[in-house]
Amino acid sequence: MTSSALALGDVLAANGEGFEAPGLGEFYPEVIANFSVLGVDFEITRITLILWIATLALVAFLLLASRNAKIVPSKLQFVGETGYSLVRDGIARDVVGPRGLPFAPFLASLFFFILANNLMAIIPFAQISPMSKFAFPLVLAAICWVLYIYIGIREQGAGKYFKDILFLPGVPKPMYILVTPIEILQNFVVRPFTLAVRLFANMFAGHMLLVVFSLGAVYLFQVGNYSVIFGPVSALMAIVMTFFELLVIFLQAYVFTVLMGTYLNGSIEAEH
Repeated sequence: MTSSALALGDVLAANGEGFEAPGLGEFYPEVIANFSVLGVDFEITRITLILWIATLALVAFLLLASRNAKIVPSKLQFVGETGYSLVRDGIARDVVGPRGLPFAPFLASLFFFILANNLMAIIPFAQISPMSKFAFPLVLAAICWVLYIYIGIREQGAGKYFKDILFLPGVPKPMYILVTPIEILQNFVVRPFTLAVRLFANMFAGHMLLVVFSLGAVYLFQVGNYSVIFGPVSALMAIVMTFFELLVIFLQAYVFTVLMGTYLNGSIEAEH
């Protein structure tokens, strides 16, 4: 349960204002520090610190898991190798295709990075995923989009790559008036946008659900009267939703990586 939820629950119970659903304040915490680089303003917030902590924890985990690797792996090595094998065999090889193994390190890094940040949504004293701020998944989607375009140009040549996108083979020429704008929109706008929105929306919704049930439990326990009877129900739902959020955390990291694998497959293959 977040500290802001506890504080808000105290205020609501004390003032008798009734229960109010949480708003967007959780996603706009106070600025801890700010600075400018080449005229560009940067702000450090609680969510920024959570991102840094998740990244450092991930780096430490990967270093420890890969250090002194043995034929009979330790528990940490086993977890790391299992995660990497999942991405290498299940995505790089099966989704991207026979030429997908060189992309396994990038895809594994993407998977582990998203997973580490998503897990912060249920870690005590953090309890919010940086991926619930649209800017973070948008940057990841932009990186994936640039790689997707670059691999397509490298593998097929700029002329053939853009020609196959703009003028699909086998389509009657008059239909290009309709098909070409759709293909441009799909390949250069919709794909990166939906890639970011899918991750953002799921983590945003998950956080809001956890806050609602946690705040509801605090309020019901403190408001008095017969409301205290329903407090355990709200608290139980908060626990249930936490386990459900854990499933979503892993699923969204995997789905994001799988979709990137399908995009890479489309860039490598000659046909779109």
